[in-house]
Amino acid sequence: MFLDGLNELDQKILSLLIENARLSYSEIGERVGLSRVAVKARIQGMEESGIIEEYTAVVNPQKISGAVSCYFDIETRPEALEEVSEQLCANEAVTQIYRMTGNCRLHVHAVAAGQEEMERLIREEMDRLPGVIRLESHVILSRIKDVKGLRL
Repeated sequence: MFLDGLNELDQKILSLLIENARLSYSEIGERVGLSRVAVKARIQGMEESGIIEEYTAVVNPQKISGAVSCYFDIETRPEALEEVSEQLCANEAVTQIYRMTGNCRLHVHAVAAGQEEMERLIREEMDRLPGVIRLESHVILSRIKDVKGLRL
C-alpha cells in the first residue's frame, strides 16, 4: 500500500516484523512460504537498504512508577532552529524530535522520572533554549492508541 517498491512477500515479512519483531526467520518463513535462508536474505536486504532501521523494545512510560511523559511544541526564530535541535538531541530525556510545517516548529517528546524532574527539564533546559518564540507543553495523561512504525 505505502511501499510500492516492495513486492508482496517483502510486505508480508514487514507486516509480521511490525507485529512481532521477535519472530524467528523460520517462523516468518512458515507464514509466508519461504525458507529460513530466503527470509533472512530478504530481511538483511531491507536492513541494508534502510527500509528497516532498527529493532527495539517499546516501553510504556505510564507503567513505570512516577514517570511523566510530555510533548512540547516549540517555535524558534529561523536562525536558532539548528542550535535548538542540537541541544534537544543532546538531552537524554528527549526521545523524539520532529520538524513540523509552519514557522520553524519542532514537536518534541520527553520522558522524565517524575514531576520534579519534568519541571527541572522545563525550567533548566526548555525555557533556556535560544531563539524560542513560543513553547507549549502537554503532559500525557493516558495512552489511548500508539502505533509504532509504518502500517502496511
